Amino acid sequence: MRLYLFNDTLRQRFWFRLHLACNESSQPFVVKNLPIIEKIGKTVRLMSTFAMLLQLRCLMKNAILILFFALCSTLASAQTGLRGTVKNAQGEALPFAAVIVKGTETSARPNGTITNAEGRYEIALAPGKYEIVFQYLGFQTIKKSAEITTGLTTLDATLEEQAFRLAEVQTKAGNEDPAYTIMRRAIAKSRFHQLQVQRFKARVYTKSSFTVIDLPNLAEMAFRKQLKEAEKEANFKVGVPMLNETVAEVSFTQPNTFRQRIIANRNSQGDFLSPNQFYNASFYSPTIANTVSPLSPKAFAYYKFEYKGTFREPGPDGKTVEVSKIQVIPRQYGEGVFRGTIYILENTWAIHSLQLETVNTIGVSISVRHVCSPIQGVWMPTNQRYEGKGSYLGVKATGYYIRNLTFSEFVVNPAFVEDIEVTDEKKAPPANTLSKSDIKGKPLDDLVKKQKEFSTKNLRQLVKEYEKQEKEARKNRKEDVAVVRDDSLVIDSLARRRSNVFWDSLRSVPLTTAEIKSYRKADSLGLVREIKAPGTVDTTRRDSTRKKSPNKFSPGQLLSGHTWQLNKHSALIYTSPLARIEYNTVEGYTLEGALNFRHRAKVDSISRFRQIALGEWNLGGTGRYEFGRKQFVGYGQASYQYKATRIGLSGGRYLYQYNPDNPISPFLNSLTTLLFEQNFAKLYQKDFLNLTVTASPFRNRITLAGSLEYAQRSELTNYKEGLSPWINWKNRVYTPNRPDNDEITTTAFPTHNALIMNLTASARLQATQYTIRNGRRIARRDNESPLITVNYRKGMADVDYDFLQATISHSFETGIRSKLNYQLSAGTFLNDRKLYFPDFKHFAGNQFFFQQGDVVSSFRLLPYYQYSTGQRFAEGHVLAEFRKFFITQLTLVRLIGLKENLFVHYLYTPSSQHYTEVGYGLDGIIPQVLPFFRIEVISQWQDTTYKGLGFRIGTTLKFGR
Repeated sequence: MRLYLFNDTLRQRFWFRLHLACNESSQPFVVKNLPIIEKIGKTVRLMSTFAMLLQLRCLMKNAILILFFALCSTLASAQTGLRGTVKNAQGEALPFAAVIVKGTETSARPNGTITNAEGRYEIALAPGKYEIVFQYLGFQTIKKSAEITTGLTTLDATLEEQAFRLAEVQTKAGNEDPAYTIMRRAIAKSRFHQLQVQRFKARVYTKSSFTVIDLPNLAEMAFRKQLKEAEKEANFKVGVPMLNETVAEVSFTQPNTFRQRIIANRNSQGDFLSPNQFYNASFYSPTIANTVSPLSPKAFAYYKFEYKGTFREPGPDGKTVEVSKIQVIPRQYGEGVFRGTIYILENTWAIHSLQLETVNTIGVSISVRHVCSPIQGVWMPTNQRYEGKGSYLGVKATGYYIRNLTFSEFVVNPAFVEDIEVTDEKKAPPANTLSKSDIKGKPLDDLVKKQKEFSTKNLRQLVKEYEKQEKEARKNRKEDVAVVRDDSLVIDSLARRRSNVFWDSLRSVPLTTAEIKSYRKADSLGLVREIKAPGTVDTTRRDSTRKKSPNKFSPGQLLSGHTWQLNKHSALIYTSPLARIEYNTVEGYTLEGALNFRHRAKVDSISRFRQIALGEWNLGGTGRYEFGRKQFVGYGQASYQYKATRIGLSGGRYLYQYNPDNPISPFLNSLTTLLFEQNFAKLYQKDFLNLTVTASPFRNRITLAGSLEYAQRSELTNYKEGLSPWINWKNRVYTPNRPDNDEITTTAFPTHNALIMNLTASARLQATQYTIRNGRRIARRDNESPLITVNYRKGMADVDYDFLQATISHSFETGIRSKLNYQLSAGTFLNDRKLYFPDFKHFAGNQFFFQQGDVVSSFRLLPYYQYSTGQRFAEGHVLAEFRKFFITQLTLVRLIGLKENLFVHYLYTPSSQHYTEVGYGLDGIIPQVLPFFRIEVISQWQDTTYKGLGFRIGTTLKFGR
């Protein structure tokens, strides 16, 4: 008798596979720790019978398993299609070459794929005869015939380098490069090509691969344990590609509706990744990924073009097309512009293909390749490839993103026929030129019927008039014209459960050897997680679940803070006092903790990573102990928010800065006080009750805010005399808590009661545009129209004043990565019968060498309270951001991400003497390591008299509250 005993790992894997093969719903039977039987006799017969039954059951299971795998193998071998390798004449593989399949016996739409990084391709096709087109940038397009009967047919291709012929160009001095007339026509027709497509449906295969090449030595040493856990749990390892594959069914309808349904997704880390930022981007648009397109109407301001030759290749319907190669040369290379090559089809002036590269704001190099194919006469980007490489914060990485489209439905806009000819009026003006009155109000179809040839200027006017008429028609149909994009994303419930056989039938681009290894590692990790047998204990992780339970209380949470998720809608949020240790000369050392209860009645998901609460309750309190004053202060608060409307009630005792905008954060003030003996924050005490309401009616175009506060306000002093800093600086002492001001002799005030009503209204001058994502309407943040804000404040009870101010702020682009920002404000106290220093108008000053906060509206050297006013004021801030100015004239400086700023800050009050700051700033002083820091040099002026020079290190990051 032979009895087979399995070790735990083999036994679990064996029964798990049998379980999958047989689709059992019950738990698998296992043999474990079979006792050694010492007594022989009657027990032997029983044991032998048991072993025979066990072996019989194993044989049956194995038979089913073998049958299952045989069936899978049969299905795999039954797949028919094409596979092969695309190489150049030297035998080198051509990665990501386009392979286009055209049916010769049916009217099926063109199908296609891309070769992988190893030059291999594979595509499933039904038996039949096909015409295969192989394309690669810089190489001659070739056609091959293939007949598929059974199995996978091998069809390799060798491409020869493209032979270009130069057009006859006069060489006399001053002659313009022929590239310019080609590009003028292509730019004039770019919007035409975008509007050509009425609607389409397509199956889209995307694959992205991201590989971390190197980590900083410090990170590898400090996070060695975490990196090992990441490799074990999430298949992350330096040098190993992280993959994501997606197959989706997409549809588009003019003017802005995109629908996407994910039918399959596979990721080597096990998580679903959203589509790339380049999804549905078009080089016919003025910008792509915040970079100026060579076909932008402003392209000639940013690019020079050179004609490199023309070649011919077979086009749609067997007709030969001519393609011109145009070199794209940026006037100043760097972020926001491309360089490379674009291929333009003669006569139609559409994009045939392109190969461009750019660099983003953090210095990562990005290359783009598009190959277009004719779909019903319209050249569409059916194969796209994006690659990126670079380093950030010491992490070096590389990655690529490829996209392949196969159209199942394609409808051309009948208003845009391809027989329109466009002429360059600078070379040869058309026989007839239309005026604005000839175009205004006329249907595009009628104008095209009367005239087939248009100048580039007339064509742009025609398209603009068409879009204007379409917008009016949408308004008449009661459509929301403020919506610029309507997207929806649906993920099939089976998307993450597709089998390998399913993927092999859908995958447009074969996996490389490294990618196959990455998937195998991910599958093995998944298998280990799946096959944990019931009742067994994982000794390596037996306590991890208990320790990491989000709602399990532990004493350590009292020190670190924690959020307990009570249920799907409610949470208890605790902020530890150790997270808010501060110091100032009024309170001494302080500890501040908070406890808040949050209940969301309904949550609407914008994406996997973002949610909006349609109805949210918050109730909680904040307590603060002041070691210097030896007392507690704190406040409670309750609020309710529904969509964009919020009402809040708060009350208690707390200390506030005289400037409610907190010109210096408590954290930064703690550092300046303890380390530099400079106590900049000036505080007073309020016992208060406050009711606040905010709302954004008219689809968020207007924001309204109002508050009513009753408070007893008290002046405070430093908690004791002779305070000692950590470092005793010469010629420095702690200043009193009473601010200095040039307008009044003293800022002292008695304890008093104040009832303050504060009303604010803000509005954009232009209507806000929206995007719709899965039915949720979202306001776009790129509304660059001016923002006007009006504020009215009324003081009552022991104070009596009326204050009114107006502000206009605006930011707009002046070029690539260049922007002009300004903010202008003016205000006055209409009534100043009785007010105290907390009621004054204060300004965003700064007296420390480190500058934080809004870079546009903050002064750099202005004393915090010297020019605060109780009368009237006017202030102006202008900040110009330059991609290319002084030292950024050097390409290398631009490529590493440095930017230059010029700024002017002005303040008028009765005592300020026209205070002015003029400065220069350099952003990104430590490129790719600390890119969010800047250094500035500032000059001070009063009444046109020079007062001094200062330097600042700044950041837009917020420290403290």
